[in-house]
Amino acid sequence: MNLETIIGLEIHIELKTDTKIFSSSPSHFGAEPNENTNAYDWAHPGVLPRLNKKAIDYGLRASLALNMDIHQDSWFDRKNYYYPDMPLGYQISQMPYPIGHDGYVDIEVDGKNKRIHIERLHLETDAGKNTHGNNNDSYADLNRAGTSLIEIVSEPDIRSPQEAYAFLDKVRETILYSGVSDVKMQEGSLRCDANISLRPYGQEEFNPKSEIKNLNSLNYIQKALEYEIKRQEKIYMTGGTVQGGTLRYHPDTNKTELMRAKGEEADYRIIPDVDIAPFHISDEWVEEARKALPEMPDVLRKRYVEEFDLSEYDAEVLTANRNISDFFDETIELGADSKQAANWLMGDVSAHLNETQEDILETNFIPQHLADMIRLVNDGTISSKIAKKLFAELMADGGDADEVVEKNGWKQLSDPGQLSDIINGILDENEQSIEDFKGGKDRALGFLVGQTMKATRGQANPEMVNKILLEEINKR
Repeated sequence: MNLETIIGLEIHIELKTDTKIFSSSPSHFGAEPNENTNAYDWAHPGVLPRLNKKAIDYGLRASLALNMDIHQDSWFDRKNYYYPDMPLGYQISQMPYPIGHDGYVDIEVDGKNKRIHIERLHLETDAGKNTHGNNNDSYADLNRAGTSLIEIVSEPDIRSPQEAYAFLDKVRETILYSGVSDVKMQEGSLRCDANISLRPYGQEEFNPKSEIKNLNSLNYIQKALEYEIKRQEKIYMTGGTVQGGTLRYHPDTNKTELMRAKGEEADYRIIPDVDIAPFHISDEWVEEARKALPEMPDVLRKRYVEEFDLSEYDAEVLTANRNISDFFDETIELGADSKQAANWLMGDVSAHLNETQEDILETNFIPQHLADMIRLVNDGTISSKIAKKLFAELMADGGDADEVVEKNGWKQLSDPGQLSDIINGILDENEQSIEDFKGGKDRALGFLVGQTMKATRGQANPEMVNKILLEEINKR
C-alpha cells in the first residue's frame, strides 16, 4: 500500500504588544511568576475586558503580510474549557470570522517551488503556564495568560516533514519582518501544533489525524512528523486503523505519546463573548496597515542580487534576520560599498553575535560604525588588521570611529617621503636581501617588508611599502 502524507500546521504567535489583549498587565517575557497579572487575569468577580487596539492592528498587519483577505467586520467568541492556567474558564478567540482568511506563502524544497495555502488567521488570548513539581504539587504562572496571540492555520497542503519545516520557517520569517512579533521559539512566542494523517494515493477523504502539540523548534517539528509517519505507516501496513488523538513529542526519545482523545468543536460550547463589542476595520485602516509593512524577504533578496550584485547565498544570509538586513540597508545609505558591508556582516559581526547570543540591536555597534570602518580601510587610514581591532572596540564601547583610531594611534603611515627614508635605511642595512631578491628569491622581499613594518611599529601602509620597496630596489 502506497500512502500519502497529509500535514497541516497550526502556528501560535505571541504579538509584541506592551500590554495584554484584554488586560492592562504587561506582556513582557522574563518576569517573576505572576508578576504581570491583575484582577482581570485572575478572573475576579466583576472584572471586564478592554480590547487592545494594537492587537487588532498587528493581527491585520500579519494577515496582509501572509497575502490574506480581511474580514473587516468581526467579533470575539468564548471557547469554553477549564485548565488551572486559565482562570476565566474559557479562551477568547475568533471562530466564524477570523481577521484574516484565504492566504498563502511560497516555499522551496529540494529546488522545487510550492504554494502552501492558509485557511485563517485569528486573534485570541494565550493561556498561562503550568509547572508540575517533584513533590506532586503543581503551580500556575499567569504572566502569559491573556497575552495577545494570533493563530495561523494552514490548509492540508503539506506533504512531507521537509515542507512543514520550510512552511513554518517562511511564516516565522514573514511575521518577523512584519514587526508584530519577535517569534522567539526559545521564549515560547512561537509554538506550533502539527496535524498529520496518512491515506492511500487516490483516496479523496481524509483518514483520522493525530495532532502533535506545542512543538517549539523547527527541528523538533520535522523529527516529530518523521516519527509519526513511520508509526502510522506501521499501523496501516499491519491492517490496523489509526485512532485520532492529541500527542506529545519527546525529543529525548524522538517518540510521540498519546495525551488525550481529540476534542471536537462542539465540546467547547462556543458562543460570542457578551462583554466585548464587535469591531469594524475600515478601508483606511487596512491601507495604513499595508503601508506599514516593510519589504518582505523575497523582495529584499531579489533587490540585493539585482541592485548590489550580491550572490543569492549572500542575499539569503543577510535577510535571515530583519535587524541585519535593516543594518545592511542603513550602512549602504551612508555610502559604504555593498559587498564589503555584506562581508563584514556575514563574517566578524555574525561571529560576534553567535558567540554572545545577542541581537545586533542589543550591541553598541551601529551602521555608522561599519560605514566609517569601510571608509577608513579604503582610504588607507587604517589597515584591514587594525579594522578588526577597531571593530572590537566599537562593538564593546561604541564611540566615534575616527576618534578611536586617533586615540589608539592606529593610523597607517602612508606618506611616501617618510616611508622612502625608512625603507632606504633598511635597504642599506640589508644588501644581501637585495641581492637575494634580484636572484629570484621572493622571500627576501617579504623579509624587507617585515623589517619595514617592524620599524614603523606596524603602522606603515603595506601596499605602499611593497610599491616603494620595489622602486628603490630597482634603483640599486
